[in-house]
Amino acid sequence: MIRARPLTFEPPEDLVLAFRRMGLTEASQPALLKALPFTRLLLTGLRHQEEAFLQTLPEALPAWLPGDAQARPGTGLLTGRAEQFQRLVTAARADDGGLSALASAVASALAVGVSPAVLTLGARRFEWGSRAYVMGVVNATPDSFSDGGRHAGTEATIAHGLALAEAGADLLDVGGESTRPGALPVSADEELARVLPVIEGLRARTDVPLSVDTTKAAVAREALKAGAHLINDITGFSSDADLPRVVAEAGAACCLMHIQGTPATMQQAPRYDDVVEDVLGFLEAAVARAGAAGIPRGRILVDPGIGFGKTFEHNLFLLRRLHELRVLGLPLLVGTSRKGFLGRLAGGKPASERLAATLGSVASLAALGGADVVRVHDVAESRDALAVADAIRRCEDGGTLYTR
Repeated sequence: MIRARPLTFEPPEDLVLAFRRMGLTEASQPALLKALPFTRLLLTGLRHQEEAFLQTLPEALPAWLPGDAQARPGTGLLTGRAEQFQRLVTAARADDGGLSALASAVASALAVGVSPAVLTLGARRFEWGSRAYVMGVVNATPDSFSDGGRHAGTEATIAHGLALAEAGADLLDVGGESTRPGALPVSADEELARVLPVIEGLRARTDVPLSVDTTKAAVAREALKAGAHLINDITGFSSDADLPRVVAEAGAACCLMHIQGTPATMQQAPRYDDVVEDVLGFLEAAVARAGAAGIPRGRILVDPGIGFGKTFEHNLFLLRRLHELRVLGLPLLVGTSRKGFLGRLAGGKPASERLAATLGSVASLAALGGADVVRVHDVAESRDALAVADAIRRCEDGGTLYTR
């Protein structure tokens, strides 16, 4: 599959600030924004016809730097201005040599700055791009890596979920099967016995939308009947063929995560040639499965699966390059909370002592615009960190010369 990954974009908001400082009128800015940004796209998966087309681009189109034909066939770099890329998309679509896949890939990369459509879950609206939303973790398991057994019993788990809602959680994610490294699966009956009372208890006492962390159609079906709004599948609809249909029939939303292996095996020897490329390919296939089952694209979120079949370095590299996953055009949910790589960065601290490291990670994600939703255990503290990072990223008041 042809894929165009955005490596660099001139941030439009920074250019607008520069135009204001220069005294340029708002009427002149759209044309300047179109002409000035300098973009670099990494292309992979090219076939002979696309490579032949790109090797003969005229000056009015972006410049093409092909990869090594022997070592990395089907790869290359496109560089140029926004208007040149738009001309390239138009030319590729008009060509009768089967260049529609190239046109679609480049168009998707150019649209990374466009926020996904608003998602409504229950009584809440999620306006992607406005801020980073917070998903609070509600573990109904005795063996979670982060707080296993701490909130033992249905009433204690419900109380914990309500406390997270009171602290400002935008969603609550209820899980009845541990997915920590090395964890073994539990039966659908056991999982249902853990999560259904919690869902029913939360649904009766809060209007915060509920997500259920499950890979099983049987669990999802009953959870959605009980009032859940979203199914969070760590396997990206790859483990239970009936699960996408259950979600579609309920009109629910879903989050599709990348994983290499299973929780029992995922950390034994994770390996990638290109972790970003492999994650993108996996998520594209997951989204295709959701679409084939009838789930609207506007009700799909994706998750790169930090800590799920990744080494320490894979996790950091993915977090640094999250903007490349924006080519999917879908909201990104990212979970770093209390995970092992943070403990390593903090000098070997256990999960219970990783709050500061977690806050550093979620603030970084917000400051970089890398996540639409962060999945965390510590909601109040994360809300504060996100508020600071979001405010820094969006501030435009640099004095009277920057006033609109």
